Amino acid sequence: MSLFKDMLKDGESLFTANVEALDFDYLPKLIPFREREQKTIANAIKPIFQKRNGRNVFVHGKPGIGKTAGVRHLLKDLEEQTDDIFPIYINCWSKNTTYKVMLEICDQMGYKFTQNKKTDELLRLVGEIVNKNTGAVIVLDEVDKAEDLDFLYSLLEELYRKSLLIVTNYPSWLTDLDERIKSRLLPDLVEFKPYSEEETIEILRQRMKYAFVSGVFSDDAFLLLARKAAELKDVRAGLYMLRTAGQHAEDHSQQQIEVKNATYALSKLESYMIKETEQLAAREQQVLNLIKLNSGRKIGDIFKQYEKSGGVGSYKTFQRTVKKLEEGVYITVEKKEGGSEGTTSILTYGGTKKLTEF
Repeated sequence: MSLFKDMLKDGESLFTANVEALDFDYLPKLIPFREREQKTIANAIKPIFQKRNGRNVFVHGKPGIGKTAGVRHLLKDLEEQTDDIFPIYINCWSKNTTYKVMLEICDQMGYKFTQNKKTDELLRLVGEIVNKNTGAVIVLDEVDKAEDLDFLYSLLEELYRKSLLIVTNYPSWLTDLDERIKSRLLPDLVEFKPYSEEETIEILRQRMKYAFVSGVFSDDAFLLLARKAAELKDVRAGLYMLRTAGQHAEDHSQQQIEVKNATYALSKLESYMIKETEQLAAREQQVLNLIKLNSGRKIGDIFKQYEKSGGVGSYKTFQRTVKKLEEGVYITVEKKEGGSEGTTSILTYGGTKKLTEF
């Protein structure tokens, strides 16, 4: 018997041609429920239109709540409004050094003669090109992944008219920033708060309508996944589950996506979480693994385990790493008062268990 006999034929896919609407980096025409945050950022950029220096903005919030989509949508709007202001988006996970950042900025500004040029030459070129134009709006997404921040200092010093939009999951990044950079950055603060359950469901419903043939996703299956995403406060997890449920239904040649497919998608959330944790820095990954092995124990006890395992850094550095993991929703931290030690923190691994319980 042919392995392909029972598969859905051409034109029978449950997905539409707009299946990219389920991608994490898909940019919809409208960004719902983020009008206030976008307006605040737009006001910071506004002075550049008047040939003055813009204000810088520090954008923070937990993963999967629309920070990147919000700022990228603003850049797209900016690009449609004027040719005089450079709209530049840099992801510091992939462009994680000053040289890579400057090379990418040159590329996005249309300057291609970068071969054999050193970092200092690229810095000078970027300054010259931007300053000849009205200015630039530069998004530095996942800035906490950058290996050095020399590019940030240079952009603040050399560009006359600009707005730097610094995006990160970790509000503590700004606190730990070198004073020479912090004193020049002086950003407006914009927090993207988690979506409500109703907002999360509506966002995922819109994406579902783009990505799937009308009527193929049963209401019960959709709501099971959308409510789980709302519980996790992570739209990206919801997109992952919608795609997984659809693929599972197609693999079984179904004409509709049912609760059993949604249940399968829920069971695959652990692999989604593993992919997310792969993006952590080495020290963060090491500390997260220790917390996973010692979930529910005091922070001091886990720090001792960290030292025994060869962990580098002081207790204060360890505390900062724990704070980042908490802000990224990888762990939960509960303050406990009383006892001989006074107030202490209990660290609980909040990743896989939280994602897969349903």
